[in-house]
Amino acid sequence: MSTSHKKVIVRRFHLDWISGYLSSADFIQGSGAAARLDLLDLSGRVLPLALPEIKMVSFVREFNPGDPNPERLLRKGFIARPRSDGLWLRLTFRDGDQMEGMAANDLSLLGLEGLLLTPPDTRSNTQRIYVPRSALTGLQVLAVIGGQSRRKSASLPLDSQQKYLFQMAPAQPGNAN
Repeated sequence: MSTSHKKVIVRRFHLDWISGYLSSADFIQGSGAAARLDLLDLSGRVLPLALPEIKMVSFVREFNPGDPNPERLLRKGFIARPRSDGLWLRLTFRDGDQMEGMAANDLSLLGLEGLLLTPPDTRSNTQRIYVPRSALTGLQVLAVIGGQSRRKSASLPLDSQQKYLFQMAPAQPGNAN
């Protein structure tokens, strides 16, 4: 198995879950209603999964075949304000379930087929989560965290920026001191 394949657990709306391997880059095949994932399952078969049937894809550290919650996502929301930079999002799924996560604050958020998130509990088995747009009924941006301030101070002449701590400001013509 090459290192370009990552361990995943795919949750679907109509069935329980499937574990297997996905390519780490460009794992979405096709576009629109014909978009699909080609999952290499644990028995070595390639399963084409239609993207509209998928609730989320969890990139995991280890498979837990006997566990009813193999992703080990115990928390679906942040306890406090996240510390990492990015967009703090709240997702609402078609089945009414809600989940929070951090997304990159860049153009990758505008991807056509879905969102890539960091889950609230980074110590869980799940490292990243991919959510297809077709699985969502709502997306709320709770906060924009980090980033540099884009405002710059108005450029003032160098003399007006100088602070005088121990001396009086230079005398202006016409002023009597």
